[in-house]
Order: sequence, then structure tokens, then C-alpha cells
Amino acid sequence: MADNFNYKHLHYFWVVATEGSIARAAEKLFITPQTISGQLSMLEERIGQPLFDRVGRRLRLTETGRLVLRYADEIFELGKELTDVLRGAPLVGTSEFIISAASALPKTIVYKILEPALSLSEDVSLLCKEGPVETILGELAVHEVDMVLTDTPLSSAFSVKAYNHYLGQSDLTFFAAPELAGQLKGSFPDCLNNAPMLLPTKQYAIRQLFDKWSHDAGIFPLIRGQYDDSALMKSFGKAGFGVFFMPSIIEDEVEKGFNVDIIGNLSEITQKFYAISAERKVTHPAVAAVCSAARDIIFK
Repeated sequence: MADNFNYKHLHYFWVVATEGSIARAAEKLFITPQTISGQLSMLEERIGQPLFDRVGRRLRLTETGRLVLRYADEIFELGKELTDVLRGAPLVGTSEFIISAASALPKTIVYKILEPALSLSEDVSLLCKEGPVETILGELAVHEVDMVLTDTPLSSAFSVKAYNHYLGQSDLTFFAAPELAGQLKGSFPDCLNNAPMLLPTKQYAIRQLFDKWSHDAGIFPLIRGQYDDSALMKSFGKAGFGVFFMPSIIEDEVEKGFNVDIIGNLSEITQKFYAISAERKVTHPAVAAVCSAARDIIFK
């Protein structure tokens, strides 16, 4: 076997072996079964021996597979232990704090939530990523990030061992470009009926809440666009393509920054915000600073 052992391939093998099938491993890792099969083949080629016997649709570990699994158990258990120890250690020297934020979260709110981590120490280096909820939770599952920011709490629907840390919530404010605002008929929120509307995609909790509210209220806007990215949605809103909403705690920034008018405020729906980490009790200093400041200052 070559010296440059690929631990990513080993991790895929370990998840397949512990989950019992490639399909279940693919669900846990949020990647395709074809990708896992390809990585396993590369690992078996590197080792020079098969790791599984294919019995129908089932996988059965070979003798070599059982040997590799014993070592993999120790390797990844030690890796988890090291991660836990380092997360609880004081910051010494430059420390990289890696977060992934759901794309639909307003960037202004993400900044407000994360800014306390940078104030914690000049030696904290912030690495920000974003993406769909399933993708960023997958990154958390394999310890590629320290924290996930989202408006969708982790539930049993996601096969990820992690914990929700509730940060706070905000009412919604609705905006439109001045020309479109002048064309809306009636008072808010009735003016939204048959009005062009820009919305987050349905993977986000706030979209699901809006759909339920509009159905119950008998208000049915014309959906002109659905967006994974909040900044893109605001840009289309600024151009007059439709009414859009944002959390009320940033309504001043949105109104002035995008030159749009406030149509109204809706208190019947609140957008909740969560930090999700791999630890039940927050010990990572940067995560603790983020959670504390969000609860005590931003969403107070």
C-alpha cells in the first residue's frame, strides 16, 4: 500500500460498514451512492484486496474488511475525541473558526451573529461558507465546520448527531420597489393578494410558515421567483420584480440599502434562528460568544 493513505476514502468505508449499506451511508453523508461506490473501489484498489463481498443487494465484510474496520473505529473515535478536546481548549495562536450559513439567511443577520466571534480575539480567523441546509448539515456531520447557522432546526429527519442552540426570532417586514409599491391595491396584508411575490425556496422553515399563513388568511400572491440566496432575492426585489420579506430586525438596512419601500409588518409569522453544533453543551469559545451575543443583544 502506498504511503499517502486517503483517509477520506477510509471514512466512506467506515460509514458504509457501520450503516450497513451504501444507500444509508449516502443519506448520512449527503452524497450520491455512485460517489461512495467509486471511492470504495479506489480504496480497495489501493489496499489490493476487496473489503466487501456483495451478496445480492447486501454487503458483507471480508476478513480484510473486518481488519480495516477495527482500525477505522479507533482512528475516527480518536479524531472525534481530538475535536472535542480542541473545541474546549483555550484559543492559543491563530484559531480558524469555520461556519456554514444557510443561503437564504440575510447576510446582514449572518454578519451580526458572527461579529462577536471576531471580537473575541484578534487571533480568530473566520472562514464563512454557505449552501443548502442539507449540504451544510452534512459538513457538520463529518466535522468540516464548527457551526451551522439556519432558520430550520435540526430534526430526526436529518441523520446527523448534532444539537440546536436557539438564538432568537424576528417578525417579518415586507418590501417593494417604489413603482411596484404604488401599484399595490388595498391595505396590508390584503394588498399581497394577486401581487407579484418573491419567496425563499421551500426547503426553508420561513417559506413553509408563510405558505401556511397565506393559505389560512386567504391571501394568494403570484409567485414570480423562488430563491436559495437572500441577496439575490433582494436584488430582484430592488429591480421591481416582486414584493419580498426580510426579518424586521434589519428592515432599516434593507430599506435604505436597496432603495425599497416598506409595505407592512407581519407579526403572525416569526423567523427563528439557530446555531447548530456537534456539542450539546457549547464549549468552543467562538460558538459560545456567538450564542451569547445573539441572545443578549441582537434578538433581545
